[in-house]
Amino acid sequence: MKIDAFTHIFPKAYWERMTRVLPDGRDMNKRVRAIPSIVNLDARFRIMDEFGGDYRQILTLGSPPIESFPQQYAVELARTANDGMAELVCRYPERFTGFAASLPMNDIDAACAEAARAIDHLGALGVQVFTNIDGRPLYAPGTLPLFDLLAKYDLPMWMHPARGAEVADYAGEKKSHYEIWWTLGWPYETSVAMAHMVFGGLFDRHPGFKLITHHMGGMIPYFEGRVGPGWDQLGTRTSDEDYGLLLKSMREKGKRPVDYFRNFYADTALFGAHEATKCGLRFFGPEHTVFASDAPFDPEGGRAYIRYTIDILERLDLSPFERHAIYEGNIRRLCRLEQRERTWKGLPSTIAA
Repeated sequence: MKIDAFTHIFPKAYWERMTRVLPDGRDMNKRVRAIPSIVNLDARFRIMDEFGGDYRQILTLGSPPIESFPQQYAVELARTANDGMAELVCRYPERFTGFAASLPMNDIDAACAEAARAIDHLGALGVQVFTNIDGRPLYAPGTLPLFDLLAKYDLPMWMHPARGAEVADYAGEKKSHYEIWWTLGWPYETSVAMAHMVFGGLFDRHPGFKLITHHMGGMIPYFEGRVGPGWDQLGTRTSDEDYGLLLKSMREKGKRPVDYFRNFYADTALFGAHEATKCGLRFFGPEHTVFASDAPFDPEGGRAYIRYTIDILERLDLSPFERHAIYEGNIRRLCRLEQRERTWKGLPSTIAA
């Protein structure tokens, strides 16, 4: 089976509410509104059928982040999104393996409450977060309760990049041009969030934490030299802070910064980039890589990235065990899918109706 672990959707009720709350979408909000299969199930199913009966999807909400909407709507939008995705998984189990819950991250207490509700009562496989919270770090003292909660559940966190044109390319400009904010800004966003988690002590606090980075870990695999020997010299380029104790504590555990980065999981959503996929696989290893396409955000409205990604995985020099792990084994293990599927069977019939 091929379980596409990072695809995007807008349940109908969420879509209708979102477009009423913010009728004039900009940047990514504009982009998502131009893709029929992100809402229209008939269009989505026609695309999925092209890849055979062994192709399944895990659902996550599309951009923009819920916390980017006016705060008074965030909790309502998150609940509407999660109820809608749960209904789709219950109604179409042969299509959708599960979903990652969306959260109102501008209210961390509400985010934790919604995560618990979605996991306990809707059967969510984990949660989706974005690389920043309205311009603030995702991993910070104030957000630790959410990370602690996911560690307690032993379920994964899906991390999606977020950045808009308002983040300028240069300090002297007012905005980003040529969609640089997306093409180059999103991989940078992912890498920054990962670095804050590594140096902020996430994997010392929760050694087995499960975090799936979208788009093969952003820049990290391709900058292994800077992440490796470069960050082995952490502090030598800094005048106003002392990072010596941080680096010393890592070394006392027998680790380098680059070792911590290999604790992340990465998906294969690289838009058909064969060599980049090989590089990412060498860095994270097949045991920390999951199949994902980022459907339906491609030039064909949902089918191209699935086709490109499967073609690459089929051409790579992988053992049958490694290919199975990437396509379904790893995500089943991360989400404890067999146990979660039993949870689905016990959900109230009103959800599955």
